[in-house]
Amino acid sequence: MENLTAQFFHSATLQKPPPPLWNSKRRFFSSLYSRPKPITVFSATLRRSFPLSHDDATQPSSLLADSFNHHHRLLNSLLRRLERPGSCPLLLLQEDGDWSKDHFWAVIRFLRQSSRLHDLLPVFDAWKSLECSRISEANYERIIRFLCEERSMNEAVRAFNSMIDDHELSPSLEIYNSIIHGYADEGKFEEAIFYLNHMKEKDLSPETDTYDGLIEAYGKWKMYDEIVLCLKRMESDGCVRDHVTYNLLIREFSRGGLLKRMEQMYQSLMSRKMTLEPCTLLSMLEAYAEFGLLEKMELTYNKIIRFGISLDEGLVRKLANVYIDNLMFSRLDDLGRGIRRTDLAWCLRLLCHARLVSRKGLDYVVKEMEEARVPWNATFANIVLLAYSKMGDFKGVELLLDELRRKHVKLDLVTVGIVFDLSKAGFDGTGVFMSWKKIGFLDKPVEMKTDPLVHAAFGKGHFLRSCEELKNEESKLWSYQYLMELVVKNQKEAEP
Repeated sequence: MENLTAQFFHSATLQKPPPPLWNSKRRFFSSLYSRPKPITVFSATLRRSFPLSHDDATQPSSLLADSFNHHHRLLNSLLRRLERPGSCPLLLLQEDGDWSKDHFWAVIRFLRQSSRLHDLLPVFDAWKSLECSRISEANYERIIRFLCEERSMNEAVRAFNSMIDDHELSPSLEIYNSIIHGYADEGKFEEAIFYLNHMKEKDLSPETDTYDGLIEAYGKWKMYDEIVLCLKRMESDGCVRDHVTYNLLIREFSRGGLLKRMEQMYQSLMSRKMTLEPCTLLSMLEAYAEFGLLEKMELTYNKIIRFGISLDEGLVRKLANVYIDNLMFSRLDDLGRGIRRTDLAWCLRLLCHARLVSRKGLDYVVKEMEEARVPWNATFANIVLLAYSKMGDFKGVELLLDELRRKHVKLDLVTVGIVFDLSKAGFDGTGVFMSWKKIGFLDKPVEMKTDPLVHAAFGKGHFLRSCEELKNEESKLWSYQYLMELVVKNQKEAEP
């Protein structure tokens, strides 16, 4: 079990606030833990009147350190008691008599992180009952926000009703936003709109943030027509779209494949000279890649490169597939150079020169890999083998296979298929199969380790296509030897 005490001790010391719930503009809340106030031991007047000895001069800092250490020892002890199986925070509060503000919020954070949300409100109710000043809008705001972030909406509404009915407190805009966004994110838009109207009845006007959360939730649930209606409601309430709203709209429309609306929002943002967020540009690039719009994809990609924005591997693969579909293999090398040196980067660069049938380019990339001490895998091996196959370099195939065997590179079904197909094209694969049989490779269960981009670039050979025709639920238990025998048998039966 992870040491939650150490986690909370560290968190309380650093005072790191929790991340915002939505990827849009939000008000930043105060830190979860307040920094202990320094203890003033001597005033400036006393220091001037009574010069301190060397021993006395160190006393204030020593007292501060002792106070700080004592504070955290108590916190550490409290969290350890909470970690015990069957611990009850209400009983611990009763035993301790009271908790400081710092300790209370540490307990709340602990309960939240350990998924004990049912304890949050009872502990809060018991703690605030010990001192009237704790019954405040700020404390309710924080508790309700925590509950909404954890999607404990029934508890959040119970706290909301309690602050109004029991204590006659007026909920803030942040409290309403938390509840509206919490319900909307769950797809409960009727409840979300109810509290939006409730807020207006209390003469509290929604702000842009309020609608941003709704727009994001509509996008999550693919309710794009509702986004348009939400924008109209937003304008009727006098809320002006800011750069956060425009970026949000671009991202949601791009994820939904609504490219015309996406581009309209993009043009509106640019004409207003608002900030275009990196994640927004990435979402546009992904949308263009999904639809294979090469020209727009490249324009957007060039902007991303100029801004120095990093691409994740999933997006890089989508771009690579577009280039492969358009037979633009030279772009794969640029794409591979533009990302950090991972297996995917080397795969793209090898594919580029393999598909261009450039031995010089292929040798150059292999040399770079050797200098960078990149270990070979099935993907790299199969790309180079396919390149040699296209060149008709049977000697190169044989030498590479020998080298791969010496380096103990784990091969796969694609490798077997390449050699099998080459045997039909005149390559003498007998020695290769015999050596594989000798080391026990052919008796191993069939595996497919090659990157799908290799199939996209080269297609699947005759052997692999034949394997796909053999539909059997137990196929993954087959050995390479059995599968080859089955393919040969089916081919003979298919011959006239």
